[in-house]
Amino acid sequence: MRVITGTARGKRLKTLEGLDVRPTSDKVKEAIFSIIQFDLPEARVLDLFAGSGQLGIEALSRGAKSCVFTDMNKSAAAIVRENVAACGFSERSKVLAMSAADYLKSCPEADVALLDPPYFKGLLETVLPLLGEKLSPRGIAVCEHESGLVLPESFGRLKKQREYSYGRTVAVTTFKIE
Repeated sequence: MRVITGTARGKRLKTLEGLDVRPTSDKVKEAIFSIIQFDLPEARVLDLFAGSGQLGIEALSRGAKSCVFTDMNKSAAAIVRENVAACGFSERSKVLAMSAADYLKSCPEADVALLDPPYFKGLLETVLPLLGEKLSPRGIAVCEHESGLVLPESFGRLKKQREYSYGRTVAVTTFKIE
């Protein structure tokens, strides 16, 4: 797993080992960042369910102003801290070992949210209503999820924009503030 482009291009990232780990493929990551490329410069980013932090690190590498990473797993948060430091983004990052939902209850406004929660647990349906209240007027949320999951057309101010499918297992849905 590596950073695809930007200031940290080619940097290898660490990840936890195990069956619960599902890093985003380069193909899907490229697609996600093609969708939000014009939203990233100077954006305040949230990488919720961070895992290794690869999505937030890619955003920072491509010009995001800052990124807050959340993951409930303390070992994952430690890996994110290592990866952020290895890429030289510590000063523009905050890594929290806590749930995305808990963070969203009191977080400051953000511009871009990247969500890649564990599949089949209903976490997007829990977090997206909270997220709609925390994104700026130009806000966009990009959700990676299991293929076949049909998310509602809106969550408060968040309105579904597009759905993309990547094979039989992975889909991406985008929401914007309206």
